[in-house]
Amino acid sequence: MIGTAEFLRKVEIFSLLDEAELEVLVGRLHYHEIDAGHLLFQEGDEGSELFIVSSGKITVTVRLQNGVEQQIAEFRAGDFFGEMSIFEDATRSASCRIKEKALLLSLHERDFKRLSENHPQIAIKLMEKMLNITTMRLRNTSEFVSDMVEWGEEARKRAITDELTGVYNRRFLDDSIDGYFNSAKSAQKPLSLVMIDLDRFREINERHGHQAGDIVIVQAVSVFKGCLRERDIVARYGGDEFTIILPETSLTEACQVAEKIRAGVSRISVTAGEGSTGAKETIRVTISQGVASYPDHGADAGVIRAKADEALYRAKEEGRDRVVCAGISATQALSRPAEGGSVDRRNGQLI
Repeated sequence: MIGTAEFLRKVEIFSLLDEAELEVLVGRLHYHEIDAGHLLFQEGDEGSELFIVSSGKITVTVRLQNGVEQQIAEFRAGDFFGEMSIFEDATRSASCRIKEKALLLSLHERDFKRLSENHPQIAIKLMEKMLNITTMRLRNTSEFVSDMVEWGEEARKRAITDELTGVYNRRFLDDSIDGYFNSAKSAQKPLSLVMIDLDRFREINERHGHQAGDIVIVQAVSVFKGCLRERDIVARYGGDEFTIILPETSLTEACQVAEKIRAGVSRISVTAGEGSTGAKETIRVTISQGVASYPDHGADAGVIRAKADEALYRAKEEGRDRVVCAGISATQALSRPAEGGSVDRRNGQLI
């Protein structure tokens, strides 16, 4: 590989090595060009290689108890990972997937042992830098990982869930959405996003108070859950903003689910405290929704989110209390039969 030694000089874990030592190391490295979307290794796999990123991006995820992949880190050019596998027989503690086409250099366990035997000064310098960097990496890790280490499962839940509703929060959505799209691409299956706003929610808070607003939010979320499968993801993105991820769900099916949610929310009736008239009042609730799908509207999460957001804006502009599906009218979407039959959203079975 042209320029390997020059690249290694800029990598921090090799900064203690002189020119001759770098040349020795170059002869023991292996090179891998890997396309985006490829799973390099999975949590629990046996490991035997340290990887150095020459170019591209790699995402690091752990699997939560509910089976969802949670991203905890991202590696770029100059970063290393998998170091424990060359020091001891440790299984992989996380999964690593190629986010952008990458060129990786790897050092195998057997080559590191030979390096330790024949060039102990090189191995010592490498271990010193890796230990320092790994320590700093842990010290500066995200709040999510710190909580997970220090406080365990309950703190982990608090870090990624909304306190009021118990659904996932924006942090979880932003960290995990790329993983859902990568899984959809790998499996060559559709995935849909539904973006939701409660209509005129600010007016509810101003007229009836935040406590009434909270009750409305909780009841709306209850409707969402009743229309979804266990595998579907609901995240509270803002005060009255929600995003739903529907794996293995086409645009037609997603629009049908969204309409079911819209109808359910429209039946919510909350009796509020004294309003401006001084009497008890009944709050009626409606929602606007925008729907977009992979692969219909794009190949990555950013594009699909933008399309769903545009559809939501249209729903608001067209009068609220409606579903707008990107690229087609709600009427067209709801009149189209779902591929393979209608889907029971609670158990995923065709009916």
